[in-house]
Amino acid sequence: MSVDLATPYSAEKHHSHRDVTGGWLRPAVFGAMDGLVSNFALIAGVVGAAGAGKGALLAGFAGLAAGACSMAAGEYTSVRSQTELMRAEIAVERRELARNPDGEREELAALYRARGLDAALAAKVAERLSADPERALRVHVREELGVDPDDLPSPYVAAISSFCAFAAGALVPLLPFLFGASAMVVATVLSLVGLFTFGAVVARMTARPWWLGGLRQLALGTAAACVTFGLGHLLGVSLS
Repeated sequence: MSVDLATPYSAEKHHSHRDVTGGWLRPAVFGAMDGLVSNFALIAGVVGAAGAGKGALLAGFAGLAAGACSMAAGEYTSVRSQTELMRAEIAVERRELARNPDGEREELAALYRARGLDAALAAKVAERLSADPERALRVHVREELGVDPDDLPSPYVAAISSFCAFAAGALVPLLPFLFGASAMVVATVLSLVGLFTFGAVVARMTARPWWLGGLRQLALGTAAACVTFGLGHLLGVSLS
């Protein structure tokens, strides 16, 4: 069977894939988990030291605001730096294609030979792909850098996702105190349910058993809250 490389080809689609390169899933998941765990642990520590009351409410608000802003700033900076590095490397590849097109074409042919094509076919494919400089650039970038130059992660998407997700997660243990709760019981129950739910949802999104993801996140969040509650209690006793 021969393939006409000059004819556009559209593969028949038998299934679809979820978006795994949009730059929003990781910061959103991390933000929600971090917001719930950190604010639950923070409030538990304050309650362990001074009891439930206005101190827990203020600590929860401060943890939500500071954490959400910190997460957004951190994600923006890290993704922006990563994207700038990718663009710099793409520019290097563009200059190399302009300076040494024959060498880059042979490099592409060698790559296809390493993947199993015979020498003649690999050379033909590399030659046809290299006929269009922009197409050649995209192929080299995908093959050598492992990134799609047309779908680089957005620092704005990452920052907004992180901010909103962290705030949503951090709000869970804070809700009872907003409605006048004077004990940690309701906040603990809500937080435990939220931890299990978040873990289960993430596990479903990543095709893992939902109960395993839920239990894992529940165990991690509970451990963090127990540590901070214990430390807060010890600190409160030592200062009283």
